[in-house]
Order: sequence, then structure tokens, then C-alpha cells
Amino acid sequence: MKEFKDLPEKISDIMPKVKRYLPALFGLLLIIIYGFLMLRVSVLNNAEPSSASLASQSKTASVPHIDSKVINQLQSLQDNSNSVQSLFDQARDNPFQE
Repeated sequence: MKEFKDLPEKISDIMPKVKRYLPALFGLLLIIIYGFLMLRVSVLNNAEPSSASLASQSKTASVPHIDSKVINQLQSLQDNSNSVQSLFDQARDNPFQE
């Protein structure tokens, strides 16, 4: 019990010495936090997905399906119309042009 009564006095004796090093301790804390964050970013950036997760994602992905009637109709429109034929040719040449 006597040790707890002397605690405030001991702390008040140590505080001036500790206050002198507070900026350096704060800087050291910031460097440690920054280093930890950079390490985590590096680890997460280089992480590869597991084969099990790749397999599960590939099973859930659906393959797009275009009806054969629609394909036949588009081909007949392309064959019959010059303006549509030129539109298809332009889209093949530069598909990202508006």
C-alpha cells in the first residue's frame, strides 16, 4: 500500500525527464506506424488469389448467350442494307469511336 502512495511523487520526479524525449518518442511512433502500413500494403499488393477462390469465381461466372435468331436477323440486315453494312465496317475498324 505504501508503494501506491509514493507513486504520484515518483511520477512527478520522472516527468521532466520524459517530457524532454516526447517529440522523439512521438516521431518514432509515427515511423513505426508508417512502416507497418507500408509493409501491409506491400503484402496485400503482392497477394495472389488461391486456386480455390479462382475455381469458385469461374463457376459462378455466366457465359453470355446470344440467340441464333438474333444473329441471323443481324446478318440479313447487314447483307441487305448498305448503310448498316458501312456501320458494321466502321465498328470493326474502330470499335471505341462514337
